[in-house]
Amino acid sequence: MQAREFVPFIQTAFNGMLGIAAELGDPLVNANPDLEGANSAYAIVTHCIGVPDWWVGLHIAGRPVARDRDAEFAAAGSVADLQEAVSASLDRFKADLAEMDPGSLVRHPERLPENSPARTWTQDAALIHTLEELAQHHGQLELTRDILLAG
Repeated sequence: MQAREFVPFIQTAFNGMLGIAAELGDPLVNANPDLEGANSAYAIVTHCIGVPDWWVGLHIAGRPVARDRDAEFAAAGSVADLQEAVSASLDRFKADLAEMDPGSLVRHPERLPENSPARTWTQDAALIHTLEELAQHHGQLELTRDILLAG
């Protein structure tokens, strides 16, 4: 497996998310569906930007990452803000992949919870997990859109 093969899949997930954000537009991208614990589309995409930074940036490339997950779910802004943030995230993702050492253990396992199985993952597993999370949240975003547009 070549790490660069993941780029189009990550781009597809983000492009789908940005398409949904654009479809919702600025007023609805920040709206929360009327479901307990539901997040706005803006918050979901912001969280998704944090996913490759955490798993690929920190645990594969080894670069410093300061992540505030709670703030990701409270984030709000415009569709244009998301487009800019996703573009920057994809640039970081591509640069971080160049630092991947396939088959090696994740870097900075001490930043993971003490009982997390991810502490013993390979960098390959961290990359697969990144795609898994983005695909899952893309689906969540599709449902969020459907609920919001149904009114």
